[in-house]
Amino acid sequence: MTDTQPHIDPKLAQILESVSDPEIPVLSIMEMGVVRSAAMKDGVAEIKITPTYSGCPAMDVIGDDIKKALKEKGFDSKVSLVLSPAWTTDWITPKGRDALEKYGIAAPLEPEADLDALLGNKKIVKCPQCGSHNTKMISQFGSTACKAFFQCQDCQEPFDYFKCLK
Repeated sequence: MTDTQPHIDPKLAQILESVSDPEIPVLSIMEMGVVRSAAMKDGVAEIKITPTYSGCPAMDVIGDDIKKALKEKGFDSKVSLVLSPAWTTDWITPKGRDALEKYGIAAPLEPEADLDALLGNKKIVKCPQCGSHNTKMISQFGSTACKAFFQCQDCQEPFDYFKCLK
């Protein structure tokens, strides 16, 4: 197992799949890849989570939501933040990427493509509404700091693009 592969107790995984990301409620924290480990130790569920970016305001809510979900299933729990290795958009699961698109947020591109898109060098961010690549960035920052704000030039719909983080 490498540092980036989480160790998750299967019994706890089922519970954690029910905990939504508070900023993107169609994604579970498991689909976002923020859960780095979940194990039972001396009768306590010990959960380690990694923020999607430094200072992410959702982490306190996520920690509270994890504790609440585990308590409802009869588990005492301890939730702690792990900052290394840093979270990367590579940890968003394929199911999570699909859920982002269906929710109206363009999933992150590869790092080089992301830079081209954010600098306006290439039109490669796909509109989650109509599928067109004829899009333009409106702002480096969207509804949260981890997203940029784009608009489709074909259907005219605005949308968030989840920035690539490596």
